[in-house]
Amino acid sequence: QVRLVESGGGSVQAGGSLRLSCAASGFPFSISCMGWFRQVPGLEREGVATISDSRPQTYANSVMGRFTISKDNAKNTLYLQMNSLKPEDTATYYCARRRCGSTLRVADVTDWGQGTQVTVSS
Repeated sequence: QVRLVESGGGSVQAGGSLRLSCAASGFPFSISCMGWFRQVPGLEREGVATISDSRPQTYANSVMGRFTISKDNAKNTLYLQMNSLKPEDTATYYCARRRCGSTLRVADVTDWGQGTQVTVSS
């Protein structure tokens, strides 16, 4: 059974940093394509960053240069380092397993975590 459990969310002032973690189990994490997505109430869920072992990481334009996605295959853990946070980054962040070959498309996600809230105050 696929399980994705996020942690690391919280409240931070603009300009601050947070690191999200996602503990994965129930599938071959080392060869899986993963990503981070986020959603604001009333808006559609959007892709933030994706990673796979065979392709370069991809990022949404809005987070390019500020966020870094990484994965530790030995720990079965996905990370999202978020620096220079802005109020518009406020959202629920979701860890996701996705079909390889896709990028930031929500439709290509096969499994979701439960989400972790990030709130950035000005």
